[in-house]
Amino acid sequence: MNLSLAFEPLISWPLLGLVLAPLLLLALVGLWFRQRGAVFRFAALLALTAALLNPVLLDEEREALKSVVAVVVDRSQSQDIGERTKQTDEALAGLQQRLGRFKQFDVRVVEAGKSEAAEERTETRLFGALESAFRDVPPSRIGGAVMITDGEVHDAPGGTPDFNAPLHALITGNDQEKDRRIRFENAPRFGLVGKPLEMTYRVIGTNNEAGSVDVRVSVNGEQVSVERATIGQAMPLQVTIPGAGRNIVELAIDPEPDELTDTNNRAIALIDGIRENLRVLLVSGEPHAGERTWRNLLKSDASVDLVHFTILRPPEKQDGTPINELSLIAFPTRELFVEKIKDFDLIIFDRYQHRDVLPILYYDYIAEYVEKGGALLIAAGPEYAGESSIARTPLMSALPAMPTGEVVEKAFYPRLTELGQRHPVTRGLDGSATEPPHWSRWFRTIGVENPGGEAVMKGADDRPLLLLDRKGEGRVGMFLSDQGWLWARGFEGGGPHVQLYRRIAHWLMKEPELEEERLT
Repeated sequence: MNLSLAFEPLISWPLLGLVLAPLLLLALVGLWFRQRGAVFRFAALLALTAALLNPVLLDEEREALKSVVAVVVDRSQSQDIGERTKQTDEALAGLQQRLGRFKQFDVRVVEAGKSEAAEERTETRLFGALESAFRDVPPSRIGGAVMITDGEVHDAPGGTPDFNAPLHALITGNDQEKDRRIRFENAPRFGLVGKPLEMTYRVIGTNNEAGSVDVRVSVNGEQVSVERATIGQAMPLQVTIPGAGRNIVELAIDPEPDELTDTNNRAIALIDGIRENLRVLLVSGEPHAGERTWRNLLKSDASVDLVHFTILRPPEKQDGTPINELSLIAFPTRELFVEKIKDFDLIIFDRYQHRDVLPILYYDYIAEYVEKGGALLIAAGPEYAGESSIARTPLMSALPAMPTGEVVEKAFYPRLTELGQRHPVTRGLDGSATEPPHWSRWFRTIGVENPGGEAVMKGADDRPLLLLDRKGEGRVGMFLSDQGWLWARGFEGGGPHVQLYRRIAHWLMKEPELEEERLT
């Protein structure tokens, strides 16, 4: 209980002084000259002043607010090593017991890094937890903070912390512990396929450890080199991205004797490989209406280097016409399919049939090219069902379906299969959301048996229309109709041929944006 006297004037203090000052001066002058009634006038002035000041007697009950003290406990993965968890629990219990003796403290315990999510437990964010502990506390009530941690803090401010109160740290473990870790200092997200990529990394030791250590460098699970790194210094690293899509670069060092853990002796960087220029070989078996559709599409992409050949006349046709009048350039079969086949990112056979233009051995080379990571697209026409079909060559090992010999001449709307509605090549294809689809009909389907891979589009009588398959490290696509040009010509309103053809080509070439979703 607190008894006090307070004044609550009826008028403002400046106005009160303006009124009372002249009156007080007159009363004092009267007293100085001892005029009659001066004492009474002075007493009346005092009474008036007291009335205007309005004195109030206050009887208050006050309770002091407690100062808030935060105890931030590190529960990250590194605290599970050795006796650190036990030391942390004992330190927390001791702090709570000691601070409990002081009634003027409100102790708040905050645990950081306790989430079950693995990515959240790998980082120690103590200052973020400290800020959340004092979020509802005015600065005048902050008494201080104590952190119980192993000393590894990932959100420590670069300069002086913006915390105007005592801050203490209790470090778990002991000063004889040894632990090395490796991390990437600079790891770009993207790299050009086949080109060197510059990266930097650092090996960090404890207790100002010096010396050097061997670092094993692996790309996509295969060791490519062993580097010698100086502990504590940023080291340069140059790797070559082998292919398009997601690539994993891993660094690893051997564990030291009596090292706390080898979990942080590895570092991983995910790099998306992109091609600087896509080289495509398009071989058309004969001139037809759809040939220019493929050519125009590929030529319109500035990132595609296209090599296109059309077989104008089969070699068995002999009419005495000189060779130099039949073509501008001889078909360089050996150069394309033996010497430089690995330089192409995609090979397209457009209504191609075996007519001894390619030696039979070259089909083996194409199948091997696919197995080792190449991309092959078969745009099939009636020739695929005939006696000269490329399915009757050694290329058959790379094909997702064999022909039945049947050519179905029947009008149909190309439709997405249930899988095709989810596959990145055909998902959300313009016009596919309605029934029938909002595009024109086609009139020919090539019959196949035992189709492999994934059927993402279907044709007449629900027969497979577009097959996508993986062969070894490469990919194969098969279009079982040659009438995509109807969409390009605007027949019955046309269709999304550019969108579809481009997605097929980019999926075959393993472009990252068209990779199927997967859980890892």
